[in-house]
Amino acid sequence: MSKPVVLKVNSATKRFGGLLAVNNLDFEVTEHEVLGLIGPNGSGKTTVMNLISGALKLSSGEIRLEEKIVSDLPAYKISQLGISRTFQLVKILPTLSVIDNVISGGVFGYHRMWGENAEETALHLLKKVGLAALAFKPTEQLTYIDQKRLELARALAGNPKLLLLDEWLAGLNPTELQIGIELIHSLRAEGRTIILVEHVMDAIRSLCDRCVVMSSGVKIADGEVAETLKNPEVIRAYLGDSDA
Repeated sequence: MSKPVVLKVNSATKRFGGLLAVNNLDFEVTEHEVLGLIGPNGSGKTTVMNLISGALKLSSGEIRLEEKIVSDLPAYKISQLGISRTFQLVKILPTLSVIDNVISGGVFGYHRMWGENAEETALHLLKKVGLAALAFKPTEQLTYIDQKRLELARALAGNPKLLLLDEWLAGLNPTELQIGIELIHSLRAEGRTIILVEHVMDAIRSLCDRCVVMSSGVKIADGEVAETLKNPEVIRAYLGDSDA
């Protein structure tokens, strides 16, 4: 029996003036799937994440969360319907404590929580990401990886149907990178549905069920990870022609 489709991207196109950043993109994500969205720098991956989350609006096409068209909705509505994300450049709320950052994700997310329930959930998530000891500290005390952990906990606080991780592993040293991969593994083991934009191929190979490859705004491959990474067009997109 096939798994339910959580997200469906149909003919998604985004133009910035004369620049065609995403061109007629189609793909879908099924329940409990971890999908890698990969490609060279400038291929349109983060633009796609922004389109899915509502930070940008489509020029044409549509995006559906389950059966509902969400591409015409503002970002906060999309979040309330069950799509949560982290950002390529970490975005935390600097005037709030660590725990209040996480609580904000529960208050405004898919499964909205208040009061003691929100605080208990936030403490549980901070323990999960390794920040329990810093729960009531100001965010200015956090290291870079701890800021990333905090942003992840906040994204999880609303228990989203779909989690978008935009280069969440970027900028980590080798030890931190292994911690990060193990943390995403734990989300996969929970049955989370995830789209992972990442340049760390070891993470793509170990975490993803499938990957979609983009180049210059166009999908050039879509399939099981090992076979897709062997695709000559994918290799050419990353490395260029051998006779160039």
